[in-house]
Amino acid sequence: MQSNWTQEQLNTFSAADDMYISPFYSDGETPGTPTWIWSVVADNNLYVRAYNGQRSRWYQSAVEQKAGKIKLAGQEYDVTFEPINNDAALTEKINEAYREKYGSSVYLPPMLGEGPVSATVKIVPCNAE
Repeated sequence: MQSNWTQEQLNTFSAADDMYISPFYSDGETPGTPTWIWSVVADNNLYVRAYNGQRSRWYQSAVEQKAGKIKLAGQEYDVTFEPINNDAALTEKINEAYREKYGSSVYLPPMLGEGPVSATVKIVPCNAE
C-alpha cells in the first residue's frame, strides 16, 4: 500500500513514542488540546487508536473534523484523519505493530480490544495527494 509519508518519516515514527494529537475544534481551524497517544506504523501508514474507544473526545473530533495537527518525533504536521473500516487483515497488521512497539506495557491488552480497535484512525499529511 502506498504511503503519503516518506520512508524516512515512517522509520522515525516507528521508533518515536512522543505523539500528541490535536484534532481541530468545530471551527475547523483551531487545534484542540494536544493529547499524548500511542502511534504505530503498519502497512506503510501511520495509525493511532483511542484507548477509550469511540467515546474518546479526540476520536470524536478527529472523525467529525477530519483534520488537525500532530506532533511526533519533534516535528509538527498538519494532517487529515481517516477512520479505518472493518478490514481484518489491516487490523491484524496494526495489532502486530502495537505488540512489537508496546509489548512490555500493561496497557497493551486493552489497546487490542474491541473498543480501541473500533476507534483506529489513519493519519495522512495534508500535503499528500
